[in-house]
Amino acid sequence: MLFDIIKNPSFARLMEAHVREMLVYLFENNQNFGILCKIEHLTFDPALPINISSEFRAMTLFFLAGYTFESARLEGNMLYFEAGFGHENIGSVVSVPLLSIVQVIIDDTPAFVNLALPREQSANINIESNEGVQNSMSSFLSNPENQKFIKEPSKK
Repeated sequence: MLFDIIKNPSFARLMEAHVREMLVYLFENNQNFGILCKIEHLTFDPALPINISSEFRAMTLFFLAGYTFESARLEGNMLYFEAGFGHENIGSVVSVPLLSIVQVIIDDTPAFVNLALPREQSANINIESNEGVQNSMSSFLSNPENQKFIKEPSKK
């Protein structure tokens, strides 16, 4: 069953290794990219003002290009990059656990999808109630970038 696979720690290690290899490849080839992340697992140093951090959605897309791309680095199971936020362009170093990266996007196309559930998440999902499916769909629909993947019902 898929749920048993995605909550397995060895599958999570496989996904983490795969995203690390993907990011190394993109850095080596000087390819800008986006990452769709679970915002709850990210940290910002210095912390962002509440008026900026409160605008983030559960799944947030970051594009690594220009200075942000140049500042990015991988260390262990973390991706770090510097970015500016808000109208004031407030600088902060973003720390991203690799397993919190749900997608790596190149030219508006997902090139990597991480299905692994972190251990603390898999314990909270009740598969019998379809809660995981509902949470996944809510996260997917909360990102305006994903609207292009939704098919409109055909009209006859």
